[in-house]
Amino acid sequence: MEIRIDDLSGKEIQQFLLNHLSNMHEISPPESVHALDINALRAPDVTIWSAWIEGELAGCGALKQLSNNHGEIKSMRTAEKFIRRGVAANLLAHILQESRRRQYARLSLETGTEPEFQPAHRLYERFGFEACAPFADYVEDPNSIFYTRVLQQFSPAL
Repeated sequence: MEIRIDDLSGKEIQQFLLNHLSNMHEISPPESVHALDINALRAPDVTIWSAWIEGELAGCGALKQLSNNHGEIKSMRTAEKFIRRGVAANLLAHILQESRRRQYARLSLETGTEPEFQPAHRLYERFGFEACAPFADYVEDPNSIFYTRVLQQFSPAL
């Protein structure tokens, strides 16, 4: 599996992300869909990676900088053909590694509460994420669950 930063110029990733956004709107009410569109994923505070297996797009995941020490996972998605082949776990491990490299103290995310999101809940919990209150600009929503994970703790200077 090759994981690389994606500039979103390829037709394959563009269609993949359009399908992702469409699927989110099929599952959740519009006010509860927090997936970023392609233009938002091109913002300077967002980095997106795509995962490739034998030349085929297997999935993607993004990291949005919320502050100097807090990042948010966005747009995690595995292509249907590659489900249960470790794509999401490898992308998540990659995003965690990059978050540590950036010296984030915390990494958070929002995902849905509908049954379709249960595999995502298990993945995040397996990686040490814990349910938390809404963060950043999010508000309580019965269709959203929020997760966070402390990456490093800083000691105050003496």
